[in-house]
Amino acid sequence: MARWRSVSRALARTVAVWLAATATLAVLAAVLPGFRLGTGPGPGPVGPLTAAGTAAAFTGVLGAVLWPLVVRALLLVPALVLALLVFALDGAVVFLALELVPEGPGGVTLSTAAVVAAALSATTSAVRGALAARDDEAYRRRLARLAGRRAGRRIRAGAHLPGEPPGVVFLQLDGVGHDVLVRALRDGAMPTLAGWLSSGSHLLTPWRTDWSSQTGASQLGILHGDNHDVPAFRWYEKDTGRLMVCNHPSSAAELERRRADRPGLLAGDGASRGNLFSGGAGQSALVLSVSGRSVRRDRSGYFAYFADPANALRTLGSLLAEVGRELVQAARQRLRDVRPRVRRGGLYPLVRAFATVVERDVVVAAVVGDMLAGRSAVYADLVAYDEVAHHSGVERPETLEVLRRLDRCIALVAGVARYAPRPYEVVVLSDHGQSQGPTFAQAYGRTLEQLVREACGAAAPDPGHAAGRQPAGPDRGRGAEARTAAQLALYGREPAAEAAEPAAGEPLVLASGNLGLVYFRDVPHRLTLEDVEERHPGLVGALAGHPGVGFVLVRGAGRGPLAVGARGVRELATGAVEGEDPLAVFGGDAAAEAVARTDSFPHCADLMVNSSYDPVTGEVHAFEEQVGSHGGLGGGQGRPFLLHPASLRRPPGEPVGAEALHRLFAGWLAELREAPAGADGTRGAGGTDWTDVNAVAAPGQK
Repeated sequence: MARWRSVSRALARTVAVWLAATATLAVLAAVLPGFRLGTGPGPGPVGPLTAAGTAAAFTGVLGAVLWPLVVRALLLVPALVLALLVFALDGAVVFLALELVPEGPGGVTLSTAAVVAAALSATTSAVRGALAARDDEAYRRRLARLAGRRAGRRIRAGAHLPGEPPGVVFLQLDGVGHDVLVRALRDGAMPTLAGWLSSGSHLLTPWRTDWSSQTGASQLGILHGDNHDVPAFRWYEKDTGRLMVCNHPSSAAELERRRADRPGLLAGDGASRGNLFSGGAGQSALVLSVSGRSVRRDRSGYFAYFADPANALRTLGSLLAEVGRELVQAARQRLRDVRPRVRRGGLYPLVRAFATVVERDVVVAAVVGDMLAGRSAVYADLVAYDEVAHHSGVERPETLEVLRRLDRCIALVAGVARYAPRPYEVVVLSDHGQSQGPTFAQAYGRTLEQLVREACGAAAPDPGHAAGRQPAGPDRGRGAEARTAAQLALYGREPAAEAAEPAAGEPLVLASGNLGLVYFRDVPHRLTLEDVEERHPGLVGALAGHPGVGFVLVRGAGRGPLAVGARGVRELATGAVEGEDPLAVFGGDAAAEAVARTDSFPHCADLMVNSSYDPVTGEVHAFEEQVGSHGGLGGGQGRPFLLHPASLRRPPGEPVGAEALHRLFAGWLAELREAPAGADGTRGAGGTDWTDVNAVAAPGQK
């Protein structure tokens, strides 16, 4: 009976879409110049409505046959380019159908066919959306049937293959802090996750990032188990003369290459989707570290989504709608004089649309395909919230709306597990949070670079090229992860180089959210406090005493690493404090531990500058053009979340550092593969001691 209901619903949807297409073609034939139906060289007189119905049927059948073949042939085309080709491809299909249909007009131009295709796409997509409104279950069943045909077997709900151990899907909600998530759960913005917690199926815990609270450091630690010597999002290497930027494919590939001796969390049959790094996975889509490889990249994630023309058209329509939504929301902030705020023009509306629509849809479809293929571990990054929060704010209405959409994506992925060949555990986490506040330049009228150069007696740079030596062009002040992914999707290449470097002898100032790095490149080694004072007397004091600076990390010649604040100094090696502890407001001993670890990195900057933090308002000051920022200490940026099934063993206490999560996740995967289920349904009771999750993995590493 259920099967007949499913068939009847599918038939009803098909008929409704055909009727909508027929009506659209009939209307177009009446109003569009150069387009007529029922006047072609058919056998005898045919009315326009009959001709429209026949043409609609031809178009639907031909599109269903040709579309997957066309998309398969275009797998090497960047994802966003493929999405923008949708109307052109659909126009070609309509053109061919109108030429073949017996009652067709004949001689239709390709431009007319494109107009017809656009109207048909809009109408049929609207009808499909109305009929299948929020019907994610139908989408899951369709994907399951496709996967079953490829595997040569029939897939139905709950029909897992015998003996298959559970797999794990890790869904990373980029930039969502623990406290932001809790408020979203409380306010009903994320009903799926709220339901899991209320039912007891999942547990929620915060974890603490390293000082560099950004995706590059966190994902490298989580996926490869080692984020040593990643002091910030951008840093300079004096020994190689190389400027490293986590969201540049060449830098991401180099960071991964340096960890080639580690297998990675996803080694074997795992899949990496939308990440900066592969984690050792054999399957990847929208992964920066592999995007520049000369070998053919895996595009199965694209095909899984764009093979269905309805999906492609819906994505393109949603992309255009998102661009319009961003323009309206940005204008509303200006009219209401919402502060803090930043400029949101240029290419940003397209970058946001890519992050919140194209990247989301492709990644989710790829994850669904991975589950239906039975992969043991999948790690996917959804960057939508992070991108919008950078520019709109951490908890503003448009940002919370993004969380609602992400919650629905999580529900869809979790529902697919019923059709997969193995059971799946779904883990949801974030790589860092975000902290809000006016930028350093907005609050104090100058950038960090201007402050450093003035204190050094050098000419201040052009304000247009300041902002902490940000990237040039469209890269300026944008969200890190989505920005480069969008540029790769648009052009299939790496972003433009960073802005022009200062002349030799002048300080190089880099920004990573509210963390600034100052290098003196003419000296091959790291300068001490005494060296800096000899070269530029008063520089450290000018920085540490500025109201927008919380503390400066500098190495003392005889005292080791020092955290220098406006009213005191803390010796990180001994814990001794002179005056007021500058790290107290940032977490005291915990902050000192994170800062001391960064001090041990070979490529730690001569001076590391962390902005001030107001514990009452939670505000920090980004050295970039961002309302919501992350990269240093202060506020929610350093306190992301981990939400995991209760069946997986929970570590005691709060995990500290991304490497601790790698050890935790690797332990889960090993237990699920090797240990039988216990009497209480939990796996992995094989004696693993989770008290060492936060243990130091190697000298200088946490």
